[in-house]
Amino acid sequence: MNGSGGVLPPGQRRAASWRVMHYGRVPSIDPQRWSLSVTGATADGAEHSLGLAELDGLPLLEVEGHLHCVSGWSIPDRCWEGVAGRTIVDLFPPRDDVQHVRAWAAYGYSATMRLEDLVAARTVLATGAMGEPLTPERGWPLRLVVPHLYGYKGPKWLRSLEYLTAPERGFWEDRGYHLHGDPWKQERYSYQE
Repeated sequence: MNGSGGVLPPGQRRAASWRVMHYGRVPSIDPQRWSLSVTGATADGAEHSLGLAELDGLPLLEVEGHLHCVSGWSIPDRCWEGVAGRTIVDLFPPRDDVQHVRAWAAYGYSATMRLEDLVAARTVLATGAMGEPLTPERGWPLRLVVPHLYGYKGPKWLRSLEYLTAPERGFWEDRGYHLHGDPWKQERYSYQE
């Protein structure tokens, strides 16, 4: 099972608490100046952006999913609230030849995934977790959550989605982590590709 219910992927163990982990310090974000941009190979060739007010006006999605760290711990059954990845892609579609997306976050952090992972039913651009708004330590104002992939595929402090016509490695993928990152297949490292 790869959904809710507490069943964990092979090689994962249940963590005692929801750890705060990230690369670098927590950024200071001005909500009046923050925006999410959609760039790269868009269908119309233009760059698009949404401010917080515009993002808040989009339909909300609530999903339940595990949070899996590539180091071997998991937090089962997190409830995430936000905007579906599919909603953003429908609003700003990619060109027909796009198969990958790179998610950019604060400090130049990035993670690459397949377009099909971004539009999966439980992928959410999260603004809240467990019924509460995200805190800065947890990724406020926006965190990408892809429950069926390892946590490094879901950057905190999301700033941009870049449509790619060929895969380009993100921050951790460039440092030896798997390009896809499916915990159910134990896709941890690039040598497994």
